[in-house]
Amino acid sequence: MEWKKLLCDDRVRNYKSNSSNDFRTEYEKDYHRIIGSASFRRLQDKTQVFPLDNSDFVRTRLTHSLEVSSFAKSLGQNIGKGILSGQKDAGFLPEYQGYICDILQCAGLLHDIGNPPFGHFGETAIRDWFRLNLPQIIYHREDESMQRLSEILLPQMQEDFCHFEGNTQALRLVAKLHYLVDENGMNLTKALLGTIIKYPGSSLEIKKTNHIRHKKMGYFYAERELFDDLQESLGTHGSRHPLAFVLEAADDIAYKTADIEDAVKKGCITYGQLVRELRDFGAKLCEKQKDVFVRMTDKLEQKYERALKRGLRQPESNAVQNWVVFIQGWMINDATAGFLKNYDALMDGSYGTKGADLFTGMDGEAMMDALGDIAYRYAFQETSILKLEIAAQKCLDFLLDAFVQAALYFDTDREVTEVQKKVMALVSDNYITIYRQFADRVDHSGQTAQQKEMEKLYLRLLLVTDHVCGMTDGHAKRLYQELNGIDI
Repeated sequence: MEWKKLLCDDRVRNYKSNSSNDFRTEYEKDYHRIIGSASFRRLQDKTQVFPLDNSDFVRTRLTHSLEVSSFAKSLGQNIGKGILSGQKDAGFLPEYQGYICDILQCAGLLHDIGNPPFGHFGETAIRDWFRLNLPQIIYHREDESMQRLSEILLPQMQEDFCHFEGNTQALRLVAKLHYLVDENGMNLTKALLGTIIKYPGSSLEIKKTNHIRHKKMGYFYAERELFDDLQESLGTHGSRHPLAFVLEAADDIAYKTADIEDAVKKGCITYGQLVRELRDFGAKLCEKQKDVFVRMTDKLEQKYERALKRGLRQPESNAVQNWVVFIQGWMINDATAGFLKNYDALMDGSYGTKGADLFTGMDGEAMMDALGDIAYRYAFQETSILKLEIAAQKCLDFLLDAFVQAALYFDTDREVTEVQKKVMALVSDNYITIYRQFADRVDHSGQTAQQKEMEKLYLRLLLVTDHVCGMTDGHAKRLYQELNGIDI
């Protein structure tokens, strides 16, 4: 791969301003499109880890995305400087350093924009619903025959829903669903779209190899042509964009440190418990890893001693907050070193075997593992989160039941109930417009009648997941209560 192509600033609808007064790069224009979008604003009412909290301290998807954006840009600055100063690549021009910073800053804002309500458990709930129901739902076809949905849809179409991913939905959202001018969504640069594709493979390629690119899916069947175009334009050809590794590192730094900080603030884990957990984890490491890990843990106690000397009322909380900032800086440097160390493999697409990321084999790998393990045991198993997940399953199951049944025969000649008509009237006009545009293309595609019927059925199921994923936590909860006649 070469940077000249990886930084492609073309758009699907290729439009560049001829104004002599606009000095922004194409990537800076992307930034303004993102922060002005309703989809980005809705992240303020979506769960990060803890159920939406009265405390202004605990993070939402919006504040998390802002942190990831900041870390990603910092990583871009460090990596760009490292490539230039180390003369690692004659094709990496000085101006590219600024470009990758802008791309990564935007990618950080977008990386969670496709997530459904109720955090990552929302993704699980959607996957579980389709795995259970696709083989059960009977569909009355135009030729009067009856078949299960799993017998009608292509294997990739089925797997798209059974392996549903917020990351995949993010590409669909920004490339199509954010309808302002036409069906090209925000019409962002191809370099940015390539960067947010975390897993460059289809739902049929999951677990095809032990390479990270096949861990999950990266695009829906509906976006296959867009994906192919991006691969060709960027020169990635089935490999991860190198900047996707940087975005992933920024996300890991943000959520693994923030989860600990939020958990302490919420009282899920005390300062003393955190120190003991880190000491116990460090004791199990080999000598090479242990030395750095112990020094990083020592920093936490030093922060605590400093807070005591300053006479702060909450020295434990202050120590953790200060330590988290310190660890974040250390992790940024560690991920930078990981990128530069593995530069050749990242650029030829071979890096990522056995799930390797930028921390693999680096000093910070053990700390990242420790923070993730501690957060899972103390925060993710916290009672309020478990209750949220149970409630989220019930809420999303109900919504998917209602909207899928209403969408099955939407835009067909088959008679539907008045209730089903009312349910479809609740779906966003933007999403309906996008559905109709692509359904019209199917009608004029030259396929057989049965193929057209299948494709449009698939698009209607996507219409449902589009609508549900566009909901905030609060909206999903209110709609569930309203449709069930529950007083709010």
